[in-house]
Amino acid sequence: MKKHLIIVATVCAGLVFASCSSSKESAYRKAYEKAKAQEQAQQATQPVQPYAQAPVQQAQPVQQAPVVTPLVEAPAQQQTVVTNNNVAVRSERVSIINGSGLKAYSVVVGSFGVRANAEGLQNTLKNAGYDAQVAYNQERNMYRVIVATFDTRESAVQCKQTLLNTYPDAWLLLQQ
Repeated sequence: MKKHLIIVATVCAGLVFASCSSSKESAYRKAYEKAKAQEQAQQATQPVQPYAQAPVQQAQPVQQAPVVTPLVEAPAQQQTVVTNNNVAVRSERVSIINGSGLKAYSVVVGSFGVRANAEGLQNTLKNAGYDAQVAYNQERNMYRVIVATFDTRESAVQCKQTLLNTYPDAWLLLQQ
């Protein structure tokens, strides 16, 4: 009796699973056919616009452009005078780490958080012929690489202007 009950239950379960898959397929098929019908109805309601032809233009004769001689500018013989009223100056308290000493105004070409990096740039500048120095700003924990130091602001500005091609981030430091 138990065997018959298990067999009947298995057959019923098989029929249930078989009927579920066919209903899903038919539901998907119905949804697809409905969407396809809506798409065809929508296309039928949109008016068809014929392509408009552009008017045919007759070819115009080609005109030759006049020959223009390029303008060659000679380099300026005069040196540009830069007013130093617009040059910013930072005021910081720094102590000399490696160098001969600082004057009132200095031209800084590099700032580093690591002393070895600052000394590397200092050596590069010394090999290029500059009297480079390394100063330390304790408030900001930064090592400043100074390429030149001056008593007057005007001299420092002129030096900075000459270094801008090589060191575009150069700036002026006023020693506190």
